[in-house]
Amino acid sequence: MNTPLWEARADLVVVGTGVAGLTAALRARELGLRVLVVTKGDQPDGNTRWAQGGVAVVLPGEHDEGDTVDAHVRDTLTAGAGLCDEVAVDAIIAGGPAAVQRLRERGAVFDAARDGRLARTREGGHSAFRVVHAGGDATGAEVERALLAAASDGRVPVLERHIAVDAVRTPLGQVCGLLVLDSHGVPGVLTAPAVLLASGGLGQLYQATSNPEVATGDGLALALRAGAVAADVEFVQFHPTVLYTGRGARGRCPLVTEAVRGEGAVLVDATGARVMRGVHPLEDLAPRDVVAAAITRHMAGAPGGVDDHVFLDATGISDFARRFPTVHAACVTAGVDPAAQPIPVAPAAHFACGGVVSDVDGRTGVTGLYAAGEVARTGLHGANRLASNSLLEGLVVGTRAAEAVAADLALGVLARCTGSAELPVAPVADRDSLQRVMSRYAAIGRDAEGLAVVGSVLDLSTVDRRLDTRELVEDAALTVAARALIAAAAQRTESRGCHVRTDFTERDDVGWRRSQVVRLTPSGQPVLADPVTAGAVAGAGVAGAVAEVVAAVVGGAGFSRGVA
Repeated sequence: MNTPLWEARADLVVVGTGVAGLTAALRARELGLRVLVVTKGDQPDGNTRWAQGGVAVVLPGEHDEGDTVDAHVRDTLTAGAGLCDEVAVDAIIAGGPAAVQRLRERGAVFDAARDGRLARTREGGHSAFRVVHAGGDATGAEVERALLAAASDGRVPVLERHIAVDAVRTPLGQVCGLLVLDSHGVPGVLTAPAVLLASGGLGQLYQATSNPEVATGDGLALALRAGAVAADVEFVQFHPTVLYTGRGARGRCPLVTEAVRGEGAVLVDATGARVMRGVHPLEDLAPRDVVAAAITRHMAGAPGGVDDHVFLDATGISDFARRFPTVHAACVTAGVDPAAQPIPVAPAAHFACGGVVSDVDGRTGVTGLYAAGEVARTGLHGANRLASNSLLEGLVVGTRAAEAVAADLALGVLARCTGSAELPVAPVADRDSLQRVMSRYAAIGRDAEGLAVVGSVLDLSTVDRRLDTRELVEDAALTVAARALIAAAAQRTESRGCHVRTDFTERDDVGWRRSQVVRLTPSGQPVLADPVTAGAVAGAGVAGAVAEVVAAVVGGAGFSRGVA
C-alpha cells in the first residue's frame, strides 16, 4: 500500500504542535486561512512543554534596569561565535516584545515579582536579568498550555498520531502538499499550496538527550528530500546541566534549567573544586558551549574518581522547591535533595542550532515550503544558541511565517497540486548503532578518525527501505541527519561554538567564519554545497509585501477528508 488512500485539503498545513507550529496556525487562522495541523504524537507531545528557563525578551515597562534590545542582540551575537546572521538577529529580537504580548493575550501567565511586574532571571551568556518565566521552571508547559487552549475552539483542526513522510511536489518542484501516514499506517495526502515545518529538533541522534522521543529530525529530512538545503547542522548544543541518573542513561533525561545557575548555583567536581573558575569571565554563567565543553574536559581528569558527571551546588538557593518545582521533583525522584546536597549533572544533547535554511519569514528556497522553530536555520543562533532564545524564535518566526504564507497566497506565487504521490524509499540505519556511534564520536569532542568511524558504521548498517511505518520514517530521518552532521563536522577543521574538534582545537576566523550548506544528491546522500548565507538561499521574493496584501486575504476554516 504505497499510494494515498485518503485526502484532506487546506490553505496551509503545519507540521508540529510546539510553540512555532501553534503560533503560526493561530496567526494564519486570524488571517482567514484554512489551516490544518498534523503531529505524529498527541498534541502536547513536542519539545516545547519541556522548556524550563523562559523567554529571553526585553519588555518596555517591565525592565527598567538599563537593559536594552541592543544589549540582547550583542549577547546573542557573542554566543553565536561569529556565525549569526545579524539581520536575522535584529529582526527576531526586535519582534520579541510584540510576540510575548500576543502570547499573554492568548492566555499565557508569567510569574510576577513582588512589585507586580514580570519576574525575570538571568541565564548563561546574558548580560542582564531579561528571561521571563512561568511556573518557576515550567515556562514551556505554560506556553504550550496557552497555545493549545487558544487552538481548541475547533477552527484549527489537528490530526494527531499522523506522521509527515514526504512533501508532495509539482513537476516544477514546488511543494503543494504533504504525504502522511495515519495512526493505522494508512497513507494519505494533505493537499495545500503551503506547508510549514515546525517539527522540532534531532536530539534522538544521541543516547542521552533532554529532548522527547519524537525529536528524530523528521522535518530536516523531509525538507532535504524536497530540494531545500540545510546549514550549520554540525552545531548541536549540549546542555551543560542535565540530571545525571546513572552511567549509560538512555533517552530523555531531566533538564536542570540554566536559571538555577542564574540564581547562584555553581558547578563543582567530586572534590568540591569549582569547575568554571578561571575558564571564562562569566564563570558558571558563560555561554552553554563553553560550559558544556569545560565540564567534558574536567570529567576526563576523573577528579575524586568520578569521570562521567559533575555536581551543581544549589544549596545556597533559598526555597529551591518553590522557585524550581520541576527540577526539584526530578531530583527527588532520583533520590537527591537539592536543598541539602549538590545535584549530579552532565551534558546531554539539547538543541539543533542549524537546520533547514530559511529567512525570518519562514521561507525556504523551495516555493511552498516554510520552516520555523528548531527545525529551521534562520541565522539567529549561529554556532551556539543563547539561552532562552528558542521560545522567542518560535513565537516571532511562527507569526511571521503565517503572514508570509498569507502574502504569498494573495500574490499567487504558490502552486496547486496536479500530480500524485507515493511513499518514498530512503536509506535507513539501525537506530541503536547510530545512537551509540554518534554519542561516542560526534558529540562533544570530535576528531577526523572518530567521524570516519561513524560514517563506516552508518554505511554498514544502512539499507534502503520504503517508508511505510512511523519507525522507518523516523529512522530514515535520523540516518540522513547523522550523515549530514558528520559530513559538515568532518569538513569544519576548527573548534567553534558547539562544534569542538580535539584535533583542531582553535577557532579559525580566517578560513571558517562561514556556514556550511548541505543538500541531498539524487541517491539521498547528504553532500556539502557551496557556502552561502540564508538570505541568498531563502525567500520567495515577496518579503515586505505582507502589509499591502494581508488585508485582502480571505478564507474560511476547516477541511474535508475523503477516501480516494
